[in-house]
Amino acid sequence: MTISDAQFLSAYDASQFEHPSVAVDILIFTVDIPGRLELLMIRRDIPPFCNAWALPGGFIGMKESLDEAARRKLKEETGLDGVEIEQLYTFGAVDRDPRTRVISVAYFALLPKASLHVFPGPGADRTAWVGISLPENGTADQLQVDSGLELAFDHRQIITTAVNRLRGKLSYTDIAVGLLQDKNRFAIYELQKIYEAILDQKLDTPNFRRMFLTSFVSRGLAEATGEDCLEYSKRASKYYRLLPAPQK
Repeated sequence: MTISDAQFLSAYDASQFEHPSVAVDILIFTVDIPGRLELLMIRRDIPPFCNAWALPGGFIGMKESLDEAARRKLKEETGLDGVEIEQLYTFGAVDRDPRTRVISVAYFALLPKASLHVFPGPGADRTAWVGISLPENGTADQLQVDSGLELAFDHRQIITTAVNRLRGKLSYTDIAVGLLQDKNRFAIYELQKIYEAILDQKLDTPNFRRMFLTSFVSRGLAEATGEDCLEYSKRASKYYRLLPAPQK
C-alpha cells in the first residue's frame, strides 16, 4: 500500500455509503431409503417468517470469510460440523428479505443420511429432512415440498437453483457418489436410486449400468469388490467400491 493510499484511507468515511447486509444459506441434500431427495431445513421460531421453514444460515461476521460463516451457521443451527461445502450462487434480489437489503451466498453439500445427527440451534425450534420434488427444468413455483410447508424468504428459489445445478453436474462429475451410504461397498442399483432421486425420474436400468461401467469403472473411479450382491435382485450382481481419482 502506498503512502497516498494510507492517507486516503485514514480520512475515508464508510458511513457515507449505504451497506447491504451479507448472509449465507446452506443446502444439505440427502436421499432417503425409498429413493427420495431430501433437504435439511429448520423451522424458524423468530420473525420474520416465524414458524416457516428455512435453510440453515444467517448473517456473516465482520471478521470471518464467507466459508467460515457458512460452516459456523450450519453448526449453530443444525449441529453439523466439519462438512465440506461448495459455493452455489449469490442471491441479491432487492426485496428478498423484508428486514433490510440482504445479499445471500448459498452453499451446498451432499451427504448420506445415516451418517448425520442433527439438532436445532438458536433461531429454530426444529430441524427436519424435508422431501422435495421438481420437474425437469422446473421453476420455483413448480417445486413441491413435503405437506406444502411454507418456506421463508426466497428459499424456494434457492432450492430450485440448487436442484437444477445438481442435475447439470450429474452429466460431467461424480457428485452423486457423495450420497452413497458406503463408498467401499455399494451396488449399481444404489447409485441408480440416487440419480433417480436427483433427477426426479425413473431411469432405464440396462442403460444406467452401461453408463456406470463406462463413466466409473472404465475411467478407474470404481472397481468390483469381487463380492456378489443378491440384495436387490434374484439375479446376482456385483458390489463395487470407489477408487481415488487417477493422478493427471
